[in-house]
Amino acid sequence: MALETLTLRAIGADDRTAWDALWTGYLEFYGTSVEGAAREIAFERLLSDAPGTFQGLIAWDNQTPLGLVHWVHHPHMWRPEGVLYLQDLFTAPTARGKGVARKLIEAVYADGDARGTPRVYWLTHEENYAGRMLYDRIARKSPFIRYDRVL
Repeated sequence: MALETLTLRAIGADDRTAWDALWTGYLEFYGTSVEGAAREIAFERLLSDAPGTFQGLIAWDNQTPLGLVHWVHHPHMWRPEGVLYLQDLFTAPTARGKGVARKLIEAVYADGDARGTPRVYWLTHEENYAGRMLYDRIARKSPFIRYDRVL
């Protein structure tokens, strides 16, 4: 795989099989799963063109899917232009370290710039050391600590 042959394409209805495989890899990386109706709704959101819904891209090397990214534009009380939240980023193990993740993040940055919404943020697991090596080069680590409601 060479970056010259890498293409990024918006997720379409015909990409379900490729998306399923990549998203499953992403979820397994984080030790979780999403099944049934929730999985169907997730994919439908990526196909919607409604404002405030998720966007998604798949990175391809010819017909081989190498990675995906999902993000959403949402309002923000301090920023009238809103912000972009990069929710999911995954690169197939065979494509890691080859610039695929960086290209996917840069595509989200480009969407934010085109919207006049340059603020992009995301979360990652503390132990995602390989990912964090990239993130430390292209973004600034926030000093905030996340809390989740206990259910």
